[in-house]
Amino acid sequence: MRKFLIATHGAFAKGIKSSLDMIIGETDNVFLIQAYLDDNINVEEELAAVLTHITVDDELVIFTDLLGGSVNNIMIREALKQNIHIVSGFNLPLLIEVIMGDAGTPVTEVIETAIISGKEQMVYVNKLITQQND
Repeated sequence: MRKFLIATHGAFAKGIKSSLDMIIGETDNVFLIQAYLDDNINVEEELAAVLTHITVDDELVIFTDLLGGSVNNIMIREALKQNIHIVSGFNLPLLIEVIMGDAGTPVTEVIETAIISGKEQMVYVNKLITQQND
């Protein structure tokens, strides 16, 4: 089974999960880590708690907000495991596409396709409008 972890600095994870739930409905295979909201909560311990829900038959896709950021760097420690994949710098369209991806399609292919689509969703709309008017 594919499972997903959204791990971000602050409350971004909770906010994007709220948007995700509005668009695709609530999912029970999405975990959240909201790093540094509480000094008493350790990111490594939160990750360890999530990993207890991942079996050798599962695939875990981890979404982080900032490549090279502390949250991403903590998650990267798990990247060498065969069933764990990390996507950094995600946006909502990418998240939707990966989570809704065909379970029969290899996760690497789902991720790569979603990254292309996610990049295409980032548009400077003013320039787009100007080009269409010309």
